[in-house]
Amino acid sequence: MQKKPVENIAAVDLGRAAEERYLAYALSVITSRALPDVRDGLKPVQRRILYAMYQNLRLTAGTRPRKSAAVVGEVLGKYHPHGDLAAYEAMVRLAQPFALRYPLVQGEGNFGSLDGDSPAAMRYTEAKLTPIAEELLRDIRHETVDFRDNYDATLREPVVLPAAIPQLLMNGSTGIAVGMATNIPPHNLNEVVEALVAMIRAPDIGNKELCRFIKGPDFPTGGEILNSRAELRGIYETGQGAVRLRGQYVAAVEKRRRRVIVTSIPYTANKSRIVEEIAEHIVSRRLPQATDVRDESTDAVRIVIEIKPDASPEAVMAYVFKHTDLQINFNVNLTALVPTATPGVGQPARLTLRDLCRHFLDFRLEIVTRRLEHELRELRERLHILAGFLKLFGNLDRVIKIIRQSASRADAAKTLMREFDLDEKQADAILETRLYQLARLEIEKIREEQRVKQQRAQEIERQLKSKKALWKLVESELQAVVQQYGDKRRTVLSAGAELVYDAEAYVVHEDATVVVTRDGWMKRLGEVKDPSATRVREGDVARWILRGNTRDNLSLFSNFGVAYVVRVGNVPATTGYGEPVQSTLNFKDGERVVAAALVSGGSGREDEAAAASPASAGRWLVATAGGMGFFCRPDLSETTKSGRRFARTKDGDEVIIVAPADGDLVTAATADGKVLMFPAEELTELSGVGRGVILMRVDKGDRLIGAVCHTADSPPIAVAEDGSERRFHLPESAHRAQKGRKVLKRFKPTELMARPVAAEPQA
Repeated sequence: MQKKPVENIAAVDLGRAAEERYLAYALSVITSRALPDVRDGLKPVQRRILYAMYQNLRLTAGTRPRKSAAVVGEVLGKYHPHGDLAAYEAMVRLAQPFALRYPLVQGEGNFGSLDGDSPAAMRYTEAKLTPIAEELLRDIRHETVDFRDNYDATLREPVVLPAAIPQLLMNGSTGIAVGMATNIPPHNLNEVVEALVAMIRAPDIGNKELCRFIKGPDFPTGGEILNSRAELRGIYETGQGAVRLRGQYVAAVEKRRRRVIVTSIPYTANKSRIVEEIAEHIVSRRLPQATDVRDESTDAVRIVIEIKPDASPEAVMAYVFKHTDLQINFNVNLTALVPTATPGVGQPARLTLRDLCRHFLDFRLEIVTRRLEHELRELRERLHILAGFLKLFGNLDRVIKIIRQSASRADAAKTLMREFDLDEKQADAILETRLYQLARLEIEKIREEQRVKQQRAQEIERQLKSKKALWKLVESELQAVVQQYGDKRRTVLSAGAELVYDAEAYVVHEDATVVVTRDGWMKRLGEVKDPSATRVREGDVARWILRGNTRDNLSLFSNFGVAYVVRVGNVPATTGYGEPVQSTLNFKDGERVVAAALVSGGSGREDEAAAASPASAGRWLVATAGGMGFFCRPDLSETTKSGRRFARTKDGDEVIIVAPADGDLVTAATADGKVLMFPAEELTELSGVGRGVILMRVDKGDRLIGAVCHTADSPPIAVAEDGSERRFHLPESAHRAQKGRKVLKRFKPTELMARPVAAEPQA
């Protein structure tokens, strides 16, 4: 059977089509998902959740809560055609008192915790609106905001909620869009309203003056902000910056034990993870001043850290702040959607504090104006009906007679309109009215209602004609919100100076032995009596066994010409195989250790080993497999996980030797057994990073396997692959950059090492 040709196929440029579709996707994410509206401070999913709970389910603060599944189903079915899990997570966040400064949803059941616990499934939890959330919706029925069709054009939903509270500044917002993000911190309602009132009274007020009222973010979990007022003002003036936030603590003596009690944690931090991190540092002895940590939190945060009697609480907390999430940077990004000429479409913009306040006040003025206009229209309609009632008051008998003689309701309405000069609305209202309501007593009520409504209509007309009166109304409503919902600040501003962190204070002073294997595994031991007995992985060998102190630095030199320095106290302590260097240092693919040494870190050792350490030698000999070499003095005093480059090599070449340069002669050997000795003064010393000069010319197919700087009375030793050693007679001193003489015959050296110096007899 022959297939029919497919019609309506058009050739489209793939690149252009992908660009157009990705742009459409990006705009959708920015305007309809990730960024909040500057007016009500809500994202679309949050707005739809609150509107569905208020308008459809009537879940106000005074009602009984309903299952969260019912709320999610209502939102998805009518307004938000996306995943149920995403909608539920958005509702859960609105209910979490540690996520929102002023929660908008009152949750019943498990809605998560500071420890990172997940909320219970939506079928188990219940929810309703909080009283403050109703302030976002109370004017929704007064034609204060525009509505638009929902996703399937069967219902109408608000473009924005008529917020009576500055939700965006109160609760903040966070979101990631395409090419942009937002991260607005929460603030204290009292301070925000004070700033808004100040702007109402002085419209030209600037960011500097507003910062006198809004002193800084106010996070729901409390904490301390370490930024200065000038730094915070800079953040509000630019719309971006980092807020340094840390938990609060107090030092106490309880049950004759010294303790540090953490009473708050930073915003977005995971409490259980912080406790785990502190415990890991205590167990690994990286925090020797502390002995134990436990979480005694109930509704309030209480993390107890047991410290030693002679320990300083400030030193303990300086370490904790440095190495855990008890101190974080909250990166502020005041990006939101601002209204445009097209209703329902917002434009993303990075705003200042003044911009946020100005947009909300302009929006609030518009809401109040539209609400008054709506109320005035309703008053006029009611007064019009009441005027119709009063026209009939003296002619009730005539009205009843007309109704009796009419053939139908429509006939009665036409006759009443003709006889008493009424319009259609008035006639319909009269026909809907019960007869007893037109009695004398009821007519007095109608006249009183007319008088009250006329006064209210005149008052609204005066307000609508005066911008000053409108702003006064906006101010009074904001003040009423503060009186009802305002509370004290939770986050302390500049409570204390940043603690000084001294890494030396946390290193235990004790002797240690570091073992580094040929394959790049390292470990720290107390003492190694028999080097051959130390545990290594199968096929590996203990290449460097270095005795020193936990305050010394371990320097590892790689074949890429990079030196890595790590504190001995941070080398993994174990009697097992140890850990690969890649787990501690940032080694690259193909990079391996070619030399290791201890650099004195102030341990106080004065023995000969310390005196002969590379730190005292200062100068190092560097040689490559291709025969290049030089002397250098790398900086090994400071630790670095990413390494510092000390040598460069040509393509195909690599560093094979890094050794202390303690002597006036340099001897180099190749894999083919050729040896060259020359005066050390002929080799260049580089002050920076470089390739050096030709140390020894290497034949094609051969490679340099070692180079040693030594004295005349301590010639080097050749080592074979099986570990066997051979002493050999050095050739006569020559000059560098020569090929040398074949001295090692029938012996394939793999390494050239300095001869150990004979120990002096003890007295």
